[in-house]
Amino acid sequence: MSGRVAVALTDVAKHFRQGRRTVAQRIRRAPDTRREVPAIDGVDLAVRDREVFGLVGPNGAGKSTTVRVIATLLEPTRGTVEVCGVDAVAHPREARRHLGVVIGGERSVYWKLTGRENLEYFAALYHLPPRETPGRIERVLRDVELLDRADDYAERYSTGMRQRLSLARALLQEPAVLLLDEPTSGLDPRSAERLREQVRRLRDAGHCVLITTHDMAEADQVCDRVAVIDRGRVARLGTPAELKRLVKANQVARVRLVLRDRAGDSDLLESVGRFATVADKSVDGLHAEMTLHLAPGVDLLPRLVEAANRHGATIHGVDVEPVTLHDVFLAVTAPGTAG
Repeated sequence: MSGRVAVALTDVAKHFRQGRRTVAQRIRRAPDTRREVPAIDGVDLAVRDREVFGLVGPNGAGKSTTVRVIATLLEPTRGTVEVCGVDAVAHPREARRHLGVVIGGERSVYWKLTGRENLEYFAALYHLPPRETPGRIERVLRDVELLDRADDYAERYSTGMRQRLSLARALLQEPAVLLLDEPTSGLDPRSAERLREQVRRLRDAGHCVLITTHDMAEADQVCDRVAVIDRGRVARLGTPAELKRLVKANQVARVRLVLRDRAGDSDLLESVGRFATVADKSVDGLHAEMTLHLAPGVDLLPRLVEAANRHGATIHGVDVEPVTLHDVFLAVTAPGTAG
């Protein structure tokens, strides 16, 4: 994939101090001895123009911290951040001119104003030229498909419409780079798909779009490349197709069964492990679910039935599917997996 690098992070770390200093410590200006905890540690990324780049990972892995560092809302503990060639740490105000940021979703608009009034307010806040403001507002409202509801109060908007208004606000400055933190969180499926389509159009118009998401299917559908962040580091990076090839399987089986007793759980896993890789499992009482990675040529059902019968388990369902980014996520973020 070619294109100019729009966002570059080199060895970026952000550490937070654990706990709070006492009033007495602050008054005495005592040395700060609190332990530092890394939210991100040694992150390297290069995100290009005309690219939708996804950050995925478990809760607390460092996705949102990474976005906030790029947005100049947090200063990194170390490392360099460049936005369109501007050193964002040394010159944050200049870097912000290239950025459109959607963090907080629908909470980032004023509900007691109309959609148009929201954008007029933010246009003034961004010091946009007054002569250009009406045209820009009209254009971004059209881009996010809110022009027909522009003069309705935002409190009457659906969650999806308020999220699209947040996106319109981010587009007001005509930024080269868009940072979207969980943009479809809380949206119904239709609204989420509508917003994903808008993200694709923004990429095709030349924008660099960086999104965080918990939805692996969404990352697969909309992202050109994906970085899996785990424990503050980039564990894997590539196109969705490249990442799926990391899973040493051509199919995945989701198995639901009922155990005879919990004591036989480990014995059953050992038996199943002879013909498949147990990528994930969960047990609730005697009800268990397993995710199995299957190598080519494995005849699953006879061997699974044999293992279940041997250990007194009853199979309640088996779904066999192609490998997805969800399986990559499980494999990469499993306990003990090296980044």
